[in-house]
Amino acid sequence: MDGPAFDAFSRQCPSRSTLEHATGRWGALTLGALYESGCRFNELRRRVDGVSEKMLSQTLHALERDGLVRRDARPVNPPRVDYELTPLGREIAGRLLGLIRLVEERMPEVLAARERYDTPRERDETPPERYETARGGL
Repeated sequence: MDGPAFDAFSRQCPSRSTLEHATGRWGALTLGALYESGCRFNELRRRVDGVSEKMLSQTLHALERDGLVRRDARPVNPPRVDYELTPLGREIAGRLLGLIRLVEERMPEVLAARERYDTPRERDETPPERYETARGGL
């Protein structure tokens, strides 16, 4: 691929914002929800349970701007707007769905780890030393 090299670990790299849009909670779930087929806004909102109308709208705008989602507004009465993944969005969504499935499959281990982590903290409210910063505090 010709052009500049991108490094998401660099503060100035433009890939950081796209990574944030695609991997943030609502972005990842929106891309995943659109993977099987495109749908209208309210269908998408029902599929991505818990997202507000405003947040879904902002998420879709960001994903559309990044070229991951295509918005198709049809001039009919009442107006109809459909959303679908672009080829790039489909590729990214496929990889995200792999991660989502892995997390879902491994949740028993995650829940056990949370339990192990939280149990000692409930008995002793003193913060563990391992989380102290170089400045000597939390």
